[in-house]
Amino acid sequence: MNYEEMLHGLIKKDKRFTIMTAENRAAIRNLPELIPDNFIDVGIAEQSMVGIAAGLALCGRIPVLHALAAFLTMRAYEFIRTDVGIMSLPVKLIGGVSGILSEANGPTHQAVEDIALMRTIPSMQIFSPVDEEDMLLNLPYYLNSNVPSYIRYNTQKALVKHKLLPPGSAEIFDNGNDVGIITHGVLFNQALLAKNILEKKNISVRLINLHSINPIDTTSLLKAFNECTMIVTVEDHFLYGGLYTLILELANNYQININPVPIGLTKKYFTPAMLDDILINEGFSGVQIAEKIESQFNKRKGSYYAEWSSI
Repeated sequence: MNYEEMLHGLIKKDKRFTIMTAENRAAIRNLPELIPDNFIDVGIAEQSMVGIAAGLALCGRIPVLHALAAFLTMRAYEFIRTDVGIMSLPVKLIGGVSGILSEANGPTHQAVEDIALMRTIPSMQIFSPVDEEDMLLNLPYYLNSNVPSYIRYNTQKALVKHKLLPPGSAEIFDNGNDVGIITHGVLFNQALLAKNILEKKNISVRLINLHSINPIDTTSLLKAFNECTMIVTVEDHFLYGGLYTLILELANNYQININPVPIGLTKKYFTPAMLDDILINEGFSGVQIAEKIESQFNKRKGSYYAEWSSI
């Protein structure tokens, strides 16, 4: 089953679902003929699409919107905040080619601040699946919820088996106590590769798929903060407002002193290229992630031994 088939199945069970797009049909090309009464294409008009969706939601519909993530979250932000967020309407926002999945597109088409924007809307659920299996397995929870949701669309091939988890649940792979890698979205597979490399060097790794960014799995994260020697965040997003910021906020709220190693975008947008080249150019490949983690881990371990031996 693919994404399009999953949506069609939901609509056959519940006619309240209305599929909308701002002339972005890549994932839903076959639906217009199958569901003519439940499909609306507004053209290149993301703001209007969100406003119309809010009206439909007030009439009892569940609109599922499709647009490029950059335009959906930025061009239509005021409409999302005011028309959808303030009233907490069950409008579902599907952002296409988010983060580095935008590949060869330049900064105008790169959604690398989308999570930061959506986090400012209190009622907004945020789901960033790590691959297609993760997305299809858990997406129905978000689509059927009675609050707005932002989903980073991702059809990357799965390298692990996933679990059916409700919003607010992280997926934990192993319970290593040396390094806790927290990630979401497309870079999960690279973090998994880094995990395998590090474990061959006797550095144990706890890999956390934080696909539910809001609500968040506070329990699993606090456990990692307390049990892992070093915390690492990996994200295809600007560090400010994204995963790194979220982790610092959580640690501060619970007065836990951590100094996470951030891997993400800092002061510039990524250089347009094909995905494999972007991974290398931005230091996001599994090998590069492992090298950075190993270097930082050895430095911290060395500092710890130096401090201990001086007592």
